[in-house]
Amino acid sequence: MIKRVLALIFVLAFSKAYADDTLSAYSPNHVIQLTIYHQPDGQIKYGAYYKQNFFIKPSGLAMRFSTPDVLLNKFDLIKNSERDFDETWKPVWGEVGSIRNNYKELTLQLKDKTGSGILVNIVFRVFNDGFGFRYEFPTQEKLNHFVVAEEMTQFCVGADHNTFWIPGDFDSNEFPYNHTRLSEVDASNSKMTSEIFAKFFFDKNAVQTPLMMKSADGLYINIHEAALVNYPAMDLVIDKSTFTLNCHLVPDAVGNMAYLQTPAHTPWRTIIVSDKAPEILASKMILNLNEPSKIADPSWIKPQKFVGVWWEMHIGKSSWDYSGGQVGSQQTTKVPHGANTANVKKYIDFAAKYGFDGVLVEGWNTGWEDWFGQWKEDVFDFVTPYPDYNIDELTAYAKSKGVKIICHHETSASVTNYERWMDTAYRFMLNHNMNSVKTGYVGHIIPRGEHHDGQWMVNHYVRVANKTAHYKIMVDMHEPVRPTGLQRTYPNWLACEAARGNEFNAWSVGNAPDHETILPFTRLMGGPMDYTPGLFRIKLNQFDLNKKEQIHTTLTKQLALYVTMYSPLQMAADLPENYEAHPDALQFIRDVAVDWDDTKILDAEPGDYIIEARKAKGKDSWFLGAISDENARSFAETLSFLDPDKKYMATIYRDADNADWRNNPEAYTIEKFIVDNKSKLRLKLAPGGGTAISLVPANADQVKQAKKYK
Repeated sequence: MIKRVLALIFVLAFSKAYADDTLSAYSPNHVIQLTIYHQPDGQIKYGAYYKQNFFIKPSGLAMRFSTPDVLLNKFDLIKNSERDFDETWKPVWGEVGSIRNNYKELTLQLKDKTGSGILVNIVFRVFNDGFGFRYEFPTQEKLNHFVVAEEMTQFCVGADHNTFWIPGDFDSNEFPYNHTRLSEVDASNSKMTSEIFAKFFFDKNAVQTPLMMKSADGLYINIHEAALVNYPAMDLVIDKSTFTLNCHLVPDAVGNMAYLQTPAHTPWRTIIVSDKAPEILASKMILNLNEPSKIADPSWIKPQKFVGVWWEMHIGKSSWDYSGGQVGSQQTTKVPHGANTANVKKYIDFAAKYGFDGVLVEGWNTGWEDWFGQWKEDVFDFVTPYPDYNIDELTAYAKSKGVKIICHHETSASVTNYERWMDTAYRFMLNHNMNSVKTGYVGHIIPRGEHHDGQWMVNHYVRVANKTAHYKIMVDMHEPVRPTGLQRTYPNWLACEAARGNEFNAWSVGNAPDHETILPFTRLMGGPMDYTPGLFRIKLNQFDLNKKEQIHTTLTKQLALYVTMYSPLQMAADLPENYEAHPDALQFIRDVAVDWDDTKILDAEPGDYIIEARKAKGKDSWFLGAISDENARSFAETLSFLDPDKKYMATIYRDADNADWRNNPEAYTIEKFIVDNKSKLRLKLAPGGGTAISLVPANADQVKQAKKYK
């Protein structure tokens, strides 16, 4: 009681010191308190408490325009209003079958105090797991067209938190994660930046969102944004004297940030908070801050698993380029062209035999010969196949096998060219029975001077989502801006890359064993990732005995990623022959779902481990995935999420007792037991390892014959 009284006194004293007008809004469960300070000089600041403890100290809210030339940092408060909101909605696909959207909203109607007469609304929404806010510019006499020069939003975390971060950058998010304190962030020394072709460094103290932090007393804080539309992405620059994170927007070719016309608004700035790491992963706040689906009838949108002519190019078996040269610098010797008719038929046969929905084919179209690094505008037309790729024959063959070919549109970052060709390319796809496309944006953007994460490109990604939806095409974007929950609005936008994917293991020092334990707390907070899991051949000298690269994983960790790395679009990334060498392990990839009715985050710690269980959409089957970093770990997990009236056949794919990602990565064991909701499973993860489990309702004969788990 004494502590509670002291905390209240502190809050009152702090409020008095900072404001003459103080407003508060509470989360529906009253765990989070958002406080707004309207200071005597007109400044607006906000702060936030979690269980009566500050986690965001008073932080500034301001904007600067270049047209008109005005600084909006001091306001008269005209009016404030509050409302409660509570609904439950069903996503077209997702980690759960339904989502509750419950918040308290506080709106400030403000007028510029300096005489411009400009009106601004700042809207806050407080949820049980965090809060979001955005600036809104209503239709008004004093403001019509305007140019944003700077958004001066602050996030004052006020302490030197442990942080998982990648450098602030305008063009790439494919950096490996660093784990340091905020005071130790130095983006100029970021590892392995030479592996990334298109990047734009701007400040050694800058980091990207989603930013994951953990306080000394165990509070998890995640900062990102939601509903990024018609606006540039937000990086954060750290003031290490106060541990304030300052918004830094991605500029355009002439240095402006955004061109807007009233009515307009910014994206939501989001802060998710909990004293339990699993609750960060379970948050649906970013989705809830996005608009409902714009697709009236989404019945044609189907989550799927696929294989593809892709990995073989990365490991040097074949080439994207018809002449046999490799795009980029991964391979200097001539190798066969991968996207030829006979080779693609082999993948179609494999997909049909093992129940995969589609076959991705990269390098099928003319133009791969000379574009890499050349900033060339007219590269691809997206409709002309290479001479050895008989698209009509392959279309008929795939259709006869019940398999869809997934088209690939590498734009070479020549986005103006792609926009000219999109309608033609999408009609070509439909004429060849293709309803899914993987786009790519490797290189420096054309229009020259624009960035991957600037307003022009953000609008382009949305145009692609809109246009593909018009043609009833599903899209997977690579090298885009990091996602911000727009899959709710455009559910045909199944996945993105937008981070350091599995491909980096093929031709670089790769991804550290902790990488996949960090990504769900960072990049995946905004939306699903096409990470391309399922690699069975861990050492990559299959076609070149001198090749030293390997994947920093065990084989069963690759299986577990189908559960822990959420995506409705999952690739079985390895070669067919590598899967057929392990048909028993392949069975898990065949069985695991890609759409879910429920998800349970059983245990998690960023950078260390993740354990999740998911219930397949419309079925009684569950799948469990557990992954570790470079350390061996053991867990005991109760299966209390199972139906209490059923027995289940648990098929456990685990690391062998002597498995290790360095020396014995492909050693695994498969065991089968009967379990129920009172069973407690012992999970033993090798260094860099994982466990994958399918839990399928058992019939009476299976219960009699199989061993019960003890």
